[in-house]
Amino acid sequence: MGTLLLRLLQTNQTPPVILSAATVLALVVVPNAAAQPQKSPPAMTTRVDAKAVVAPNSDDVFHFVIYGDRTGGVPEGLKILEQAVVDTNLLDPDLVMTVGDLIQGYNTTEGWMPEMREYQAIMNRLNMNWYPVAGNHDIYWKGKGKPVGHHESNYEKHFGPLWYSFEHKNCGFIVLYSDEGDPKTDRKGFHDFQQQQMSQSQLDFLDKALDQFKAKDHVLVFIHHPRWIQQRYEGSNWPAVHEKLVAAGNVKACFGGHIHFLHYQPKDGIEYFTLGATGGHIQGDIPDAGFLHHMNVVSVRKDKVSVSSIPVGALFDPKKFTPEFHTAVALARSVAPVQTSPPLEISSSGEVEGDVVMEIKNPSPGAIGGTLIFDSQDAAGWGTTLDHSHFTIPAKDKLELKFRIRRFSGADALTALPRLVFKPEYVAEDQASAVRLAPVRTPIQITPCDLPDDFFEEKQQKALAVESDGSAVEVRHDLVNLPDGPMTIESWVKPSRTSGFNAIIAKTQSSEYALFFDEGVPQFDIHLDGKYRTAKGTQKMPTTAWTHLAGVYDGNTVKLFVNGTKAASVDASGRRKTNKLPLFIGADPDNASQPTRCFHGLIDEVRLSAAAVYAQKFKPAKTLKADESTKLLMHLDKHVGPFVFDRSTQKAAPTMGPDATLIPVQR
Repeated sequence: MGTLLLRLLQTNQTPPVILSAATVLALVVVPNAAAQPQKSPPAMTTRVDAKAVVAPNSDDVFHFVIYGDRTGGVPEGLKILEQAVVDTNLLDPDLVMTVGDLIQGYNTTEGWMPEMREYQAIMNRLNMNWYPVAGNHDIYWKGKGKPVGHHESNYEKHFGPLWYSFEHKNCGFIVLYSDEGDPKTDRKGFHDFQQQQMSQSQLDFLDKALDQFKAKDHVLVFIHHPRWIQQRYEGSNWPAVHEKLVAAGNVKACFGGHIHFLHYQPKDGIEYFTLGATGGHIQGDIPDAGFLHHMNVVSVRKDKVSVSSIPVGALFDPKKFTPEFHTAVALARSVAPVQTSPPLEISSSGEVEGDVVMEIKNPSPGAIGGTLIFDSQDAAGWGTTLDHSHFTIPAKDKLELKFRIRRFSGADALTALPRLVFKPEYVAEDQASAVRLAPVRTPIQITPCDLPDDFFEEKQQKALAVESDGSAVEVRHDLVNLPDGPMTIESWVKPSRTSGFNAIIAKTQSSEYALFFDEGVPQFDIHLDGKYRTAKGTQKMPTTAWTHLAGVYDGNTVKLFVNGTKAASVDASGRRKTNKLPLFIGADPDNASQPTRCFHGLIDEVRLSAAAVYAQKFKPAKTLKADESTKLLMHLDKHVGPFVFDRSTQKAAPTMGPDATLIPVQR
């Protein structure tokens, strides 16, 4: 890189043209009063009566990027530098500048050389030229055999001159060296003012460079130590340097590093920018106060220089969002743990103990990484051998996990099932970073023991109160034994609000059936022969009274009954498309079997029948009863922990969500 840089400096070669920056955090504009705005031509259109639109100004503009310090932190800082290179290539600027402290340094040549090669190997991945600035980490020698000038000869051999200048598109670039030290003692440091002076040789170079660039629109200066912060460098000869820059008349900005946080200080028409870090040590994780990994993006026009700061990693490539990528992500989003072992039984005293086997299949073309956490929510007394299991599932593969759980007898009342929280990430083969997906929560399958015969004899009339996705009742797929053909789904409903499109009772996802609630208007949907057939009402349901809804399919017609009166009817027939998702009372299942689009209000007396129960006008029963066609009957009056009970012949025990409650009602 050093040889290439010298050749570029000697031949005045310039890098290619750019693309502009995105997502700026701060903008600083330096106007040029002498510049005159150019009148732009109108945009071409065949719409002659429209308001005129002008084309953008044809300014001669270029952009470049500046990196902050890389050193002083942990070795992982190189990963941040690598990400900065990826980000920069996406921005596609003309060139990249640095402000020093490129390598960890403070060593002998034996340690310095591999660090230099490591840094250059990363920086040489840039698609444009990059230009070094020497910092104290790059120069200071620590150890035996210190040569005169410390690592200055190593630096100039492998990186380039300690000070130099070049021009690009009518802009002058000047790189200065702030660690010459004390020539009498050859000591280098940044606390003793005698070691923070700029030599006459370098001052003479600066005069020559400023004179060479006197006809340029702008001159920009780069140095490691921000000596303009006088309280840090008291006694240095920077005031003399500043006077030279001001006298030149076209020096617009100076850029420094070293302090590892953003700092801005304008003076006498020159803007002094100090960068934070690009992989270096950060004193505190306070990005809003300027303590962050970032890079500066500079846009240079004839009449102004604009500076913005972008956090490292904030950029991404829009070309990756292909149809294939979205298809793969959709498959990854369907990944969820599935319990393959039988449900554990909870005794009447609340004791549970047994092994659980979970299987996680990855149907996507990329790897799925994840963390599986046992979450007992507010259910006290649980213990498990599973503890934050981390794993990666290769493409088209699966993982099986076995662990033991136990709940002691006499623990607090069971109010929610324990669950697994799966935090997945999708990693495509050609992606540098993972796509974080939404957490998936899977309850552990637990079933109550046989209840005494008199358990349901005395009861208070209650209803399910739903106000969030977590307050729905889940009926597992294997508990919904509804054959193809005629069916009826019905319930008593009292909404608390009428806005939105919500699910009252649903088992959909381009399949099955549901009672929905569209801005207060009920509808019955059933998926027949490849599409939904919908019977939709015409009036909003009241929030002050109970309404009985019944969705009926008789094999030829889809009907919706409201309070026993037919509100809608659609001719339809065909096979019902099924799925293996749960039936939710109060919500709709998503692809990962999680509740979504929840209803808001009260739901009571839910019945699912494998028959067209209603054909004509009828008087709805306050309390529904089971017959031979009943596949699910939920009175929603009593529960044991999270379990509510099906009073059909299958006597299933669906589960309430962690936020669900049964409250006393009168109908």
